[in-house]
Amino acid sequence: MINDNQPITALRHLLDYDARKFTSAEMQLKNSLTGWIDKTGSLKLKLVLQKYLDFVRQHIEKMESFFEEESISSLSLTNRIMQAFIEEAEEKLTNCTDVEVKDACLLACIQAINHFKISTYGTAAAFANALGMEKQAAIFHEAEVKEKQIDDRLSQLAEHEINLRAKMPVVLER
Repeated sequence: MINDNQPITALRHLLDYDARKFTSAEMQLKNSLTGWIDKTGSLKLKLVLQKYLDFVRQHIEKMESFFEEESISSLSLTNRIMQAFIEEAEEKLTNCTDVEVKDACLLACIQAINHFKISTYGTAAAFANALGMEKQAAIFHEAEVKEKQIDDRLSQLAEHEINLRAKMPVVLER
């Protein structure tokens, strides 16, 4: 419906543009999550992140169907916000020398991404509702709800395990 260089002149155009951007963000996140899962020391964190990766893959599939149904053009856009989140996470992880601290860092970085996605999907659901696009609004709302569920799991894990371990990491003497 809207090409990369077309002006955004209606709410529908804005929704299409945003949907392309956050689907691109999901693809970027999917690529990074795979490597981040391998870097975790906590089995519980690894399992939550694997579940999150599965959700991201499912959502990409749903969004691709949405694009086909709505005749929205290619996903050539790069999401600079997600790219900045990923680069920041990689930089922080590189500087973490303790596995427990690295887990806390990774969890915090993923929650920052998660909060960005909650607001993005909530806004898309509101736009779709305003446009009378109930089916699409339901897709966006479902994604928002799942993001909130992942956020809750990550918060519980941080509070009851990850941050406690990072607070007092085991230091091995040489």
